[in-house]
Amino acid sequence: MNYAIVFVSDMKRSVSFYRDVVGLPLKFESPGWSEFATDGATLALHTSETPRGAKDDPLAVPAGRCRPGLRVPDLDEFHQRMISNNVTCVQAPTEVFGSRVAQYVDPDGLGLSVGEDRARS
Repeated sequence: MNYAIVFVSDMKRSVSFYRDVVGLPLKFESPGWSEFATDGATLALHTSETPRGAKDDPLAVPAGRCRPGLRVPDLDEFHQRMISNNVTCVQAPTEVFGSRVAQYVDPDGLGLSVGEDRARS
């Protein structure tokens, strides 16, 4: 695991909590996405526009929920393995903000984001 996304209803309030109360060093902050400079996995905050209890969109996540993020060396190979094991895919491998990511759902309905390792240049 290389990151966890916490969906929040109020970015400023949540940044203040994790920075000022929990004591995590803020890496950067924006209205829709903020990250903390933690050792190991990244803790990211993402603004949720989904009301609690809404279940119509598998990519929409209500505030107060978390989505773990995994990193794999070959996303296409990983995707094929997931599909061959009948895992629900809610976003096939797609280029998003300069990274290739896909999203799947575990047996209990928890969304998993999976990104691909990129060679550093």
